[in-house]
Amino acid sequence: MSISFGPTMPSYRWMMFVDGENLAIRAKEVARSEKRRLEPSAHYMPDVFLWFPKRSATVCTELVGTRLHLAPHSIRSIYYTAVQGDDQKRADVEQALWDIGFNPVVFKKPAGQKAKGVDIQLTIDLLTNAFNDNYDVCVLFAGDRDYVPIIKEIQRRGKVVCLSFFVHPAGGLSTELKLASDQFVDITSNFLIECAPLST
Repeated sequence: MSISFGPTMPSYRWMMFVDGENLAIRAKEVARSEKRRLEPSAHYMPDVFLWFPKRSATVCTELVGTRLHLAPHSIRSIYYTAVQGDDQKRADVEQALWDIGFNPVVFKKPAGQKAKGVDIQLTIDLLTNAFNDNYDVCVLFAGDRDYVPIIKEIQRRGKVVCLSFFVHPAGGLSTELKLASDQFVDITSNFLIECAPLST
């Protein structure tokens, strides 16, 4: 005799896209505003990358924050950033991001400039994967208004966009971007607790 517990809830496929250069720069500003120390580590390189030491890059957590029943693991989690230096420096950053679970996309940039390649490649990958139906839910870590038209195009393809970023005066989040997303997660508290705790 078989026992049925009713229909199983679908698990939605998801991919994560992180505007890592922006995330790292804004994280430094939030920490400074809160008078916290943000120390370089395996999960943080100033102005280059930041991630949460207690969070997997590919496992669904409250940082993702969707009300949908997501698959336990992302199809792919991609981290986009840029670094000053030679090819070896770029390779070192790629290795560091790979070690914490990301597929790294790292550009070289001139001193004092934001690499345009980060935004362009992230946009291309968001749209290409949506049009190829590679995900149901896009988890985006970003704060720039420039992503608003991209989000709207993804939504026209029937995809759900969950945005995660800082809600903080120093965080630089575009209100228009937040309102364009289907769901939003404020990562400020997790960041301060996990990445920039109060000195004891």
